[in-house]
Amino acid sequence: MAETLSLPGFVDAHCHAFQRALRGRGGGADFWGWRDLMLAEAELQTPATVRRDYAAVYRELRAAGYTAVGEFHYLGFDEALAAVDAAEEAGIRIVLLLAAYERGGLPRFRQDSVTEYLRQVEDLRTRGIDIGLAPHSVRAVTAEWLEEIGRYAQAEGLPLHVHADEQPREIEECLAEHGIRPIQLLDRTGCLGERTTVVHATHADGAELDLLARAGARICACPTTEANLGDGFLPVERICSRSIGICIGSDSNVRVDPLEELRELEGIARRQSGRRNVIATEALLCFGADEGAGALGLARAAARPCKPYAPS
Repeated sequence: MAETLSLPGFVDAHCHAFQRALRGRGGGADFWGWRDLMLAEAELQTPATVRRDYAAVYRELRAAGYTAVGEFHYLGFDEALAAVDAAEEAGIRIVLLLAAYERGGLPRFRQDSVTEYLRQVEDLRTRGIDIGLAPHSVRAVTAEWLEEIGRYAQAEGLPLHVHADEQPREIEECLAEHGIRPIQLLDRTGCLGERTTVVHATHADGAELDLLARAGARICACPTTEANLGDGFLPVERICSRSIGICIGSDSNVRVDPLEELRELEGIARRQSGRRNVIATEALLCFGADEGAGALGLARAAARPCKPYAPS
């Protein structure tokens, strides 16, 4: 009888299921060009297409070994309910990371006020849906919205997920508007804490990583998407040396394979350090499972954060 290997149920801490439709498309010369394609695809979505197509994506996640998903959702309220239905149909646990969107993007993404956004959150919670707060990015919301969302997340003990430091232009715009970098702005507005997950952080500098470490926040790495979009390389070893928790996400679903996400993390660490076996296998599995569960508020990681280093 062949030997078998038992693996944990992986957690996809960051997913935009509708972006699966963009897989294989070659348009968009850079992240911002790709974003135009993404916005056009988002405009086509309806509750019916979300329920049908998300169920297919979630079945693909399940087949790949994911048992839970954090759906970072900004397509509208009715579409949010359809995403929850799709997850139930596919047999995967979902935490709906409802995006707050004040400006930019498409009109369908936006709420009229932060009060309206929090009302939507409350509505979903009363339906028994697992919820996380998700100010989309410092591009999409002002500091005033961040302060209100940070207060609510803290008071209610809810996860808070936010895109930050994914692209240099995002950092330049934040510096121009606020005089500080994105993660520094999150700290100033009360959005950093143990329940915070910063998505990508590919261009975070040392001072920002120090802030994440002090707050006990996590980073969600999405290496296959970050490679596809030309985002850059996550500073893996600098993150691990600060004992910042790392979880993984399928993000745009260009690939759906948790083992590939984890392999890419280790590969990036090897390229940056010039060494092999930088992160222990046990730690990588912890990144894929325990840290993801902790990021979504499903469970505390057994050993938080996972001890990253492989034996020398």
